Order: sequence, then structure tokens, then C-alpha cells
Amino acid sequence: MNKNTAYIALGSNKGNKLGFLIKAISRIKKNCIIEKNSSVYETKPLGNLLQENFLNAVIKISTDYSLNELFYFLKNIEKELGRMKTTKWGDREIDLDILLFNDLVYSDDILTIPHKGIIYRDFVAIPLCEIEPDLVHPELNQKICDISAVSYTH
Repeated sequence: MNKNTAYIALGSNKGNKLGFLIKAISRIKKNCIIEKNSSVYETKPLGNLLQENFLNAVIKISTDYSLNELFYFLKNIEKELGRMKTTKWGDREIDLDILLFNDLVYSDDILTIPHKGIIYRDFVAIPLCEIEPDLVHPELNQKICDISAVSYTH
């Protein structure tokens, strides 16, 4: 059935970075359908610049999970792959963030959808625009590629 569509950002800047991205996608595939995936991008870290560059990508998935179920599913994958709680902006084996979930606009103490950083972070906006150039931001009602900090051109 896979009634929900979500966009997930993946990032890694510790250890076998590409390996962590591949393992995360493999685990996501066990319970969700991956509809599209972006290229992998190497990017500078945010905040704490004294760490390795990141590898980043975005995937589009179809899932039967609710928003909260998907959130906890992704957090469990992070733990399985060895992610530990570190300082804000610290290095990490894997980071999995829900960017968009259907056309939902939602916020609580744990989760904000759409993700606040979509239009400000090129490491999210560029791969998202690569796989879905006509995607509309559900809160701003504009194409993400038109409003992002970096406009993507094919």
C-alpha cells in the first residue's frame, strides 16, 4: 500500500562515510520503498568546522509508517549503525532527517515538518532539487528549488 511519501536526508562524516550511507539505505529498504535517490555530495560541516567533510544525499520513499513511526524507525537505524549522542554540530556516523512527509506541516517538541533547514542548507536543497525539481514547500507554497539558498540547475 505505501500510502505516505517522505523525503529523507542522509549524512555522514565519520568512518566509512559512503558505507554508512549505503547501510542506512539498505535498512530503510527493508520497510519502505525507495522511489528516488540523489547523487552523493561532499559538503563542509556546519557549526563545528574542525571535523571531516560530510557525504550527503536525499531519498524519496513510500511508506506505510506514520510520521512518528518513521521518525523512530530512522532513529533506530542511526543507533544500529553506531551513532552516539554527541555535541550539537558534532561528527556522526549517520544522520537521518525527515525533510518532508506528504504535504504535512507539523511541529512538536521532537519533530518539525517540513524540516526547518531545507531552504537554508545547500547539502539538503541541492540533492532534493536534483530528484524533485518541481517539489512545492507545503508551508511556503513555492517550489523548493526556487526558494532555496542555492538554486539547482540541470
